[in-house]
Amino acid sequence: MLITRCPSAGAISPDGHQASYGLDDHSTRADAEMVDAPAPAARGSGTRPPLWSLVMDDTTPTRRLAVRATAAGARHVRAGHPWLFDGSIDAVSPDDGAAGDLAVVFDPKRKFAGIGLFDPDSPIRVRLLHHGDPRPIDAAFFRERIEAAVERRRPLLDRRDTTGYRLVHGENDGLGGIVVDRYAEVSAIKVYTPAWEPHLGAVVDALQEVLPAHTVVVRRARAARHGEDGAEAVVGTLPDAPVRFHEHGMVLEADVVSGQKTGYFLDQRDNRALVRNRARGARVLDVFSSSGGFSLAAAYGGATEVTSTDLSRAALETATRNFAHNATNPKVARCRHTTIAGDAFEVLGELRKQRRTFDLVVIDPPSFAMRASAVERATKAYAALTRLGLSVLEHKGVLVQSSCSSRVGPDLLRDTIERSASSAGVPVQLLEATGHALDHPIGFSEGEYLSTFVYRKL
Repeated sequence: MLITRCPSAGAISPDGHQASYGLDDHSTRADAEMVDAPAPAARGSGTRPPLWSLVMDDTTPTRRLAVRATAAGARHVRAGHPWLFDGSIDAVSPDDGAAGDLAVVFDPKRKFAGIGLFDPDSPIRVRLLHHGDPRPIDAAFFRERIEAAVERRRPLLDRRDTTGYRLVHGENDGLGGIVVDRYAEVSAIKVYTPAWEPHLGAVVDALQEVLPAHTVVVRRARAARHGEDGAEAVVGTLPDAPVRFHEHGMVLEADVVSGQKTGYFLDQRDNRALVRNRARGARVLDVFSSSGGFSLAAAYGGATEVTSTDLSRAALETATRNFAHNATNPKVARCRHTTIAGDAFEVLGELRKQRRTFDLVVIDPPSFAMRASAVERATKAYAALTRLGLSVLEHKGVLVQSSCSSRVGPDLLRDTIERSASSAGVPVQLLEATGHALDHPIGFSEGEYLSTFVYRKL
């Protein structure tokens, strides 16, 4: 169990002397106090307290670092960007910072810029938690962030037909490198940096105070494991079966222990509702169907038949179970559901050869552009999918195509789809364009990753 309470961290060193937190070997505590913000005076002293006493309390880690950013890096921090990259740092003191140390960021003139979590092994060296005037990073801080996230999602939480949603969306909710998804009475936390390890206890406490769950599961991305693997129940017991939850009345399951992400792709909830509203009487093809969210939504909307195709047989088995969970719904019961396991490009090509056509085609691929160098190849893949999707789409049929890569934004995706349709000699009409749902807010430019376009084939 790595979620532990951290020892007391005051501004006094173990030998009883005032600790020095300079920006380099020649800096002094006075240097660190040169912040570009008024600080309250210590009671009865007539002087203001050290900067460190304004950003630390007895619930934060012992280690804290002074990080001197470059001028450009400091500007980005002050502008509210949640990342400070290694190339934007001139000095760190002490120079042996560990993951999870609290990084107090200064500009080249030693004026305060922000506070974040340090990760010595990541190009994103500091994930900013707070910008502006100094303030403590303590239990109250995390509770305030969780409360703000909950209120931002209040319209969704108040719905009785939906119990699956993202509660904390990383940097976009001011808690970079961590997400929290809620499935009925289970909170599933995914950690993307080891910098969160010393602070997970405070986050879990805040979650349980603001929106209690029967079970809290923590999972770590590969970069955050550092010897830890698998899922860990920090409240309650680890589920021994997928967790069932509701989305617009549909019953779905999430494997919070070993499923992708936290167990389900919640970000497409609104687009699944869109498909549901367009599926009446349609024959539907769901490409990259995963666990069948779009497929089931189409069935709920009155589709006569739905074909789910995915490379993963396990995902298709989950899709079949999701249909079974909803078998009492008359529309689902009447819908003919079939699955095809295989590569999406090959399956679409084979369906074209068979001259099979559909009234509604959904193409929701994984990210094809994990890095900037992959964008050109990604757009070629999206273009190929557009051509293939249109080739099995009936005249007047509807194509729904998404990208979940921030490097292939809405403008580029739309241009790619329309150029591909034009090159194939297929006229299309744009019907709708959608972005992020309420529970996946966009807090900075790189935080916008999901784009979806709906076209009619003319």
